[in-house]
Amino acid sequence: MTGGEAVVGSLEAHNVRTVFGIPGSHNLSIYDALAKSDVIRHIVARHEQGAGFMADGYARAGGEPGVCITTTGPAALNTLAALGTAFNDSSPVLLVTSQNPTANLGENKGLIHEIGDQLDCFRPVTRLVGRADAITSIPGTLIDTLKGMLEGHHRPAVIEVPSDLLDGQDAVSIPGPIIPKRLKPRYEQVEQAAKLLASARRPAIWAGGG
Repeated sequence: MTGGEAVVGSLEAHNVRTVFGIPGSHNLSIYDALAKSDVIRHIVARHEQGAGFMADGYARAGGEPGVCITTTGPAALNTLAALGTAFNDSSPVLLVTSQNPTANLGENKGLIHEIGDQLDCFRPVTRLVGRADAITSIPGTLIDTLKGMLEGHHRPAVIEVPSDLLDGQDAVSIPGPIIPKRLKPRYEQVEQAAKLLASARRPAIWAGGG
């Protein structure tokens, strides 16, 4: 399969059913695979920032990861406001973005959409960033990123895949869905909270995404 098919197959395996995004020159292999998918519904946005906020809203409303797809460089960076919001509000949003060909990474030769280190731009507003280094590593990189994003305190994450890997072909094995570990309170903590509420004269609850 192509790298693009590996991306879509991995999302399908993790029960992702809706993604938001915009096609571009580097990620067309993903969109070729999405066009053939009977599982995932793709919703086209007018702007990458909109795709990011749509994924955030989807995650908040349904409790499942919100996924957005962009092409390289400025298109990917257009999601920063949405990812920053998701980070602040503990919303599980995954950005899948393309990258320039592997051989050109770090060369700074002025390729289309080239930005020095794209992933560095996302580190302050995500829990995890990852890059696939081979077609066969795409499923593992994507699923490990999803797992890390969903375990414990939810935060957004980013995975990038160079365009030569998206367009290339290889024999790829896609693992089944992961089951993230959920945080659970200790019984003693729940009991203490119940006693405090029961004895309170004017109780109030302060709740939020964090």
